[in-house]
Amino acid sequence: MKEQNCQTIVVRLKPGSDLEQSLAKTARDNNLRAGVIISLVGSLTVGTLRLAGAPDGTEIQGPLEIVSATGTLSATSMHVHISVSDGAGKTIGGHLLPGCLVYTTVELVIHDLSDQWTFERAPDAETGYDELVVTPTSP
Repeated sequence: MKEQNCQTIVVRLKPGSDLEQSLAKTARDNNLRAGVIISLVGSLTVGTLRLAGAPDGTEIQGPLEIVSATGTLSATSMHVHISVSDGAGKTIGGHLLPGCLVYTTVELVIHDLSDQWTFERAPDAETGYDELVVTPTSP
């Protein structure tokens, strides 16, 4: 049996960083083949999300608190959903798009499963989207 060496990647994003671009850069810089977001908390000046069933993104003006986030990512792709709340507590969530800009901070923790799996995206004829393809690493 192959020894498994899962690791954790921890990053703090600074004000003005684009969240989606920073996630992609973190995945590339760490040669991530398969990762899951354990924790992603912080704040945004503006959020850009693709809401359920919508063809395009919606821009939400902040300041916004990130109240939850989840997703899978690799150096070549990602699928991340995020929920944010405004000053009145109104919460909205959707698919993370470029244009979510960090306000004060984002604290990011990713569990690296690259020793066990590879996550890729490939066109799916049934859904019309690029969907997750999971491949176990070789023993």
